[in-house]
Parts: sequence; C-alpha cells; structure tokens
Amino acid sequence: MSMSNEASKYLKFGAVTMLILVSLGYLAYTGVQDSKSYYVTIKELNGMGNDAYSKRLRVAGNVVPGSIKRSGTRVDFMLKENDLMLPVSYTGTEAPPDTFKDDSQALADGSFGRDGVFHAKQLQAKCASKYAPQPGQPGAAPAKSMSQNQGSQSSGSNGMAN
Repeated sequence: MSMSNEASKYLKFGAVTMLILVSLGYLAYTGVQDSKSYYVTIKELNGMGNDAYSKRLRVAGNVVPGSIKRSGTRVDFMLKENDLMLPVSYTGTEAPPDTFKDDSQALADGSFGRDGVFHAKQLQAKCASKYAPQPGQPGAAPAKSMSQNQGSQSSGSNGMAN
C-alpha cells in the first residue's frame, strides 16, 4: 500500500510541475508575440493592405520641417521618406527626445490606424544633419574639438563661465 501512495505523490507532483511549465511557456510565447514589431518603410506600409492594421510596426523617416505640433503629452508630426509622407501621432509615456526636431531622422514604434495615421507609443530620433556646419557656408566657423572647448573654458580667471 505504501508504494501506491508514494507513486501517487510523484504523479501529482509531476502533473503540477507540467502545468507550471506549460503555463510559463505560454506566457513567454505571448509576451514575445506582443513585443514583436516589424520594421517597414513608408512605401511598404502603404502596400500592406489590411495587415498594416493588425501588426505592431516600426517606421522611419525624416521629420518634415514645420510639421511638429505639440498638444500636452501628444505630439503630431509628418515623416517623409523620398516623396512619401506619413502622419504620425505620438502619445507615449515619455517626452520626445531632445534630438527630435525638424529634419531629424525619427523612428516611430506603434500601430497604423484605419484613419491613415501612424499611432506611435515609442519615438527615437537622431540629430539632424543641419546642425553640422557645412564647409564653405557663410558664417560657419571651424568646429573646435572637445579638448579645445574645455581648455578655453578653464583659461578664465576662476574656470567658471560668466
């Protein structure tokens, strides 16, 4: 009688262990599916049809100058890729990065709505190339290196900026 009682305990333990492992596997699988996003160009997005509305997507482009409109925590703007434009509405939990400006390269992560607007939950931006002085431009001073900038700051009487 003790053998069958002991075997019953092992069987129950094995069943509970299997249930836990299956549950963890399911949670891991659904978590990966929810966080997966597809990188597409604006041209590819326009050609996706109904698939565009059901997937989490990432779209990159340049921010159209003058298109950034801020309204509280919401930011609406236009992304441009070649001659194609895409309206984007960002409503993420964090403010857009400091590098998010006109002509900057931006990467929006979210979903495409049936209203034709890309609804972004995350936003990344690279510094626009217009901030780098172009050689031969009027008023473009030669760039100083970081060590030259630090050296000129410390050459004052007490090293503090006035």
